[in-house]
Amino acid sequence: MAAASDGWAGMGWDWTDADDIRRRLEHGADPESWNGSRPLHRAAVFGSPEAVTELARRVADVDALENGVTALWEAVLSRKPANARALAAAGADPWRPSLGGWSPGRLNLAGPTPELFPVPEGVSLSDTERAAAQEAHRLTTALGEFYYDGTGLACVAGIDAAEAVRRLQATPADGELIDELLEAPYAYDMDESLHIVGVTSVPGGCVVTQPWGYAPQMPGVLAQLSAGTLCYGLYANPKSGNQGSIARHGTIEGWDLHPGGGPGENDTSEQVLASYLYHLNAVAYACAFAGLRLTDRRAVTGPPDVWVELPRRDYWSL
Repeated sequence: MAAASDGWAGMGWDWTDADDIRRRLEHGADPESWNGSRPLHRAAVFGSPEAVTELARRVADVDALENGVTALWEAVLSRKPANARALAAAGADPWRPSLGGWSPGRLNLAGPTPELFPVPEGVSLSDTERAAAQEAHRLTTALGEFYYDGTGLACVAGIDAAEAVRRLQATPADGELIDELLEAPYAYDMDESLHIVGVTSVPGGCVVTQPWGYAPQMPGVLAQLSAGTLCYGLYANPKSGNQGSIARHGTIEGWDLHPGGGPGENDTSEQVLASYLYHLNAVAYACAFAGLRLTDRRAVTGPPDVWVELPRRDYWSL
């Protein structure tokens, strides 16, 4: 919550009430600062077009930066086309370069509303970028929306389920135990349930899944699976959010990543595009990173091709 001194006391996530925002501004609320952040950036993501318009006409610079990006960038990233239109109408520049060399306008060409802004001559997506956007649309549509908090995944490129099982030295799981686990997975002691994972072949590789835990992205599991290839691990931690990891050729290259989050200031052009295409969709991001082309979500939610039990060993020390 904002401090009373900036006039935004009590404002939280909802910035849709333009009348309330107008009232606050007329009574001295600071259009440039909300608890140290920019109100226009908040409204671009969490507000209405009317609220955005009201704030945009009060600020000194509608293209002012916060964390390296403009309010228009935030509206595009958050798939808020009406807010983006309101910002552009207020003078925001869709073609101002930003993260990874992308402008909000060119990034928007890869999204669901490419007609949002008039496009200057010579501005377009490359064939590679266009193909990435088409695949993202296909993959996110195939997966659909579903609840995956508490799920662990390893998305592995270039090997099938049988090879993954061989690499993990896993053995078939007891069918009765699986039935009981699926009925009430959290009724079991973690020492018992953590060693059970599902494995499914998919176009481009395979998915190792555990709907109730983080086992697929333990470093030892990722190291075994990634020999000669790469994989992306994901644990949708119900307490702290999505946690990602990258393993390549048996080595952990990235840890405590944030799949589905927004792009960072030091991201490459390719990373910015992927973060935009899979914004708030950590599962699709993990699959896409490994080049997996799932046609549905069965590999993630089950039933998998096979349930197996991992050998009892230390998977946290490499």
